[in-house]
Amino acid sequence: MTSDPPACLDFDRDGAVHHAGAARSILPTIDHALAALPDRPGVRITANPLLASLLTTDGSIGAIAAARIGPNCRPVRALLFDKTAATNWALGWHQDRTIVVRARRAAPGFGPWTVKQGLHHVAPPFALLAGMVTLRVHLDAVPVTNAPLRIAPGSHRAGLVAVDTIAEVVRHHGSHDCLAAAGDIWLYATPILHASDRATHPARRRVLQIDYAGFDLPHGLEWLGIDGPA
Repeated sequence: MTSDPPACLDFDRDGAVHHAGAARSILPTIDHALAALPDRPGVRITANPLLASLLTTDGSIGAIAAARIGPNCRPVRALLFDKTAATNWALGWHQDRTIVVRARRAAPGFGPWTVKQGLHHVAPPFALLAGMVTLRVHLDAVPVTNAPLRIAPGSHRAGLVAVDTIAEVVRHHGSHDCLAAAGDIWLYATPILHASDRATHPARRRVLQIDYAGFDLPHGLEWLGIDGPA
């Protein structure tokens, strides 16, 4: 049976919560930090000390993550999504299942490995993902016509969802469109099922997405992060 998602989401229950206007005052600074990035739809951000300084736990963005997973958390991956009329893609329902590390090492329970934009990505044990949070900082407004992220509320508690059962899990949990104004932040449980349609009235839709973790990796693996060398 499909459940109707609540109008106001709660993080513990639904795996997502909306922080209206939380980053509005620092949007110009974020724009400056991202100005030199290449012009493509999804850019993995590394070696960006200026951006890293904006994401510490004593700032308006990092404080949201710290309130959820503890004061020792830090940004471990950042991406910029820049959707426009010319790059108006759709994304099917899925879970984020990989992390980015400095180097590949033999590590029980980690794999498969991939390389994206020259960076080492690996699927960790699910329990590791379940201890992380993801923030999406909206640099532009996202009304319903401009391809908001859609989530399946509560699906973060479903564990690692097999690809052939994703549609069934989404039907059970329902879906919610995460609308936003420029400067809003959405906080998610990293494993939540999510998707995005093509915009029906496309306009520029930039989203800075940051994963936070409050722990070191085992087996000698190291987070790549965003403030060190690429």
